[in-house]
Amino acid sequence: MAELVPFAVPTGSDKTLLVWELSSGPTAEALQLSLFTVFSQFGLLYSVRVFPNAAVAGPGFYAIIKFYSARDAHRAQKACNQKQLFQKSPVKIRLGTQHKAVQHNTLALNSSRCQELANYYFGFNGWSKRIIKGHYHSL
Repeated sequence: MAELVPFAVPTGSDKTLLVWELSSGPTAEALQLSLFTVFSQFGLLYSVRVFPNAAVAGPGFYAIIKFYSARDAHRAQKACNQKQLFQKSPVKIRLGTQHKAVQHNTLALNSSRCQELANYYFGFNGWSKRIIKGHYHSL
């Protein structure tokens, strides 16, 4: 079954992964790069954000990863949950949860993100930002 991937900022919980039990050894920036490398194998990523754990949770980090495609997010979750990936201990990954009461406004992507999305799914870099005006002849 085909999936519609809109040219909009992804907001659905089915496109968001929560990754936790990331080790405290590397910096947040190094973790962000490692996560991007692993998860971009499953599809185009909108964002990878790394945060320090709350003090009560102990040292370490967690991350929120947003895909443009729900199918890609689901495949990544199934393939990577409870795996070591790039560290000695396994990470835990869950698809994001969303409360029904929360309403998200759809935000359009900026032009560079639109080009990135089009290039990823259509497979070439021939997109132009120019508007081409045509001449129409009536019969």
